[in-house]
Amino acid sequence: MQPGLYQYLESREDLLKFMRMNPEWYRKITRDPSVLPAMEQESKVYFGQTVTQKMERVNNQIQMVQMLMQMAQAMKE
Repeated sequence: MQPGLYQYLESREDLLKFMRMNPEWYRKITRDPSVLPAMEQESKVYFGQTVTQKMERVNNQIQMVQMLMQMAQAMKE
């Protein structure tokens, strides 16, 4: 693996963790460093860090709060 690429991966703990959990990416990166952006995107999907996944989590939390508020309102009545 190229030294500069390895230093970059060391600076990104999430990518190192992803690579350890998915060793096929180590082979891909070693053979062709230009696939790094694809690995970063796959890592984001794996760890739930995409914008869509974050919005879905926020939406779920909002729904939970609304449900709790409805339950509290029903107990008052």
